[in-house]
Amino acid sequence: MTLRVHHLNCGSMREIEPNDGPLSPLRPARAVCHCLLIVTPTSGLVLVETGLGSAAIERPQEVLGDEFLGRAQPVLDAQETAARQVDRLGYSPDDVRHIVLTHLDLDHAGGLPDFPHAHVHVHDAEYRAAMAAPGLHPEDRVRYRPSQWAHRPRWVTYASHQGDAWFGFDAVRQLEGLPDDILLIPLAGHTRGHTAVAVQRSRADRDVETPPWLLHAGDAYYYHGEIDPEHPRSHPGMDLLQAITEVDRPLRLGNLARLRDLVRFHGDEVEVVSAHDPWELQRHEERMTAIEPSA
Repeated sequence: MTLRVHHLNCGSMREIEPNDGPLSPLRPARAVCHCLLIVTPTSGLVLVETGLGSAAIERPQEVLGDEFLGRAQPVLDAQETAARQVDRLGYSPDDVRHIVLTHLDLDHAGGLPDFPHAHVHVHDAEYRAAMAAPGLHPEDRVRYRPSQWAHRPRWVTYASHQGDAWFGFDAVRQLEGLPDDILLIPLAGHTRGHTAVAVQRSRADRDVETPPWLLHAGDAYYYHGEIDPEHPRSHPGMDLLQAITEVDRPLRLGNLARLRDLVRFHGDEVEVVSAHDPWELQRHEERMTAIEPSA
């Protein structure tokens, strides 16, 4: 079974400049909340990440807080919410039966209340950290917002000691009630239970040179240059943000190196994207536009 994937920006944030050198064709762009909407034949719609959500647009200070608002400078456009975009694609938010989250940071889980009946899939370590957030480190109180799950989602959690191998990664899990083309891959460091989400795409969703697998790496990296296997490069501003928000630097950097190796050795089979790099999203939007007439 192969799946159709839509790429969505569910929350524009502050403008950033590329760091690819003076000859780069890339131009400054706003950071994004890169979400995936997966159309499955048997499990309805599956949303990977939810972005900022409607409540953040309506009550930004209450939901996001002054620190995040100052750091991220979100645009707060209601048209960018996942629910509005699902509707524009011709579906109902009720058609979203499953949500898969790389982690529970407020800019990834903010749209959960817009899909109150969906099953929410997340790593067990992430779930436990978020539920204990009020008593943890101050940074956890910034990143986790209990109001985003006050509606009591239908949680489905996964332990890290179980699972299979996938392109060199271990403890990879198939998700309950979902096709085996969608996988949860432990990739901690940014948060305690951070994961990546792998999706096997349909032929109609890609051109002949596009790898069959798409790996949404969440916040395992912020800038596309970090996973360049030949000339890795970071982004000063985004590097600083990663350092502020990481919970385990050696683990995060180790997993970043594993992603770089994945691109080096399996780049013809797996394409990797992150949650906030706008130029990665632009590439997919351009590709979607190019293939749509023949899809």
